[in-house]
Amino acid sequence: MDAQELRPIVSGLFAGSSTRTTRVGVEQELLVADAAGRTVPVPRLRALLAGCPLAAYVAYEPGGQLELNLPPSDSPASAEVQLRVSLRDVRDHLERAGVRITADPVDPRPEREVPLRLRSPRYAAMQRHFDTIGPAGRRMMRRTASTQLCLDWWPGQAGAEQWRALHLVAPFLAARYARSTGPESRLATWLAVDPARTAFDGRLLAGDDPVSAYVDLALGATRFVDGGPADHLTTLFPPVRPRGRYLEVRFLDAQPTSAVGEIAATLGGILYDAERRHRVLRRLKPMAGRLDELWAAAAAGDLADHGPSEVAA
Repeated sequence: MDAQELRPIVSGLFAGSSTRTTRVGVEQELLVADAAGRTVPVPRLRALLAGCPLAAYVAYEPGGQLELNLPPSDSPASAEVQLRVSLRDVRDHLERAGVRITADPVDPRPEREVPLRLRSPRYAAMQRHFDTIGPAGRRMMRRTASTQLCLDWWPGQAGAEQWRALHLVAPFLAARYARSTGPESRLATWLAVDPARTAFDGRLLAGDDPVSAYVDLALGATRFVDGGPADHLTTLFPPVRPRGRYLEVRFLDAQPTSAVGEIAATLGGILYDAERRHRVLRRLKPMAGRLDELWAAAAAGDLADHGPSEVAA
């Protein structure tokens, strides 16, 4: 695998939309426990949700976390309402069987009580790879949960600004909405997993060509899955992931439903409002070379000492 193979595929990830829509999509990860506090086998969860209208929107993470992937909404407020209604339906189906779901960013259960619930070749290979680096990989795979938001990625110069602004403001937003801090926090876990494939250090803003920067990231990450370049690219986990027509925000702790509308409005304001986007770019441009420091401070809970806390206002 080389840059020549990767570049056309990465270019597709950076294509952007052909329109300037302003939608918001929510992907909510949730921890799962039965009445005794144990994790629940994924086949059982699938069976319990078989009669739920939302079953088609449910996926699962390696530790048995449930992920609800909802269609995009036209506004932050409607995204929050959709999430609230959808979670209520899923929760009702599971609670009847004594299974509860919680939007907590870190599972308090020790690793031995949270086995690898999805034993696909991909996840087995991922765990083997992360084990060569340290314990954070297992913790990330099995015991963390995030609220991920997806926002439309505009064409041309506006899209380039969206990409850059979102990376620059990301540690400040992660800190503002953090629900866990310190060495065992979700963000600290992600920072330790595999820096060669997570890029919490500003490398994706290096140079004037984001496609080249992303190709370089892919080339520097150990390849642990079978398949071609496209398969390898799915094993990269940057804080903001390029998804063709939209950007996937991956740096937030799992959030209570009541906070999702506010967070979506903040992110939408930065991406969809030119004045606010330009203000973020002006204020944070000097910090582009300090992203590794800012991310570490956000994980530790002391980012207020490292930069302006109001940058996303």
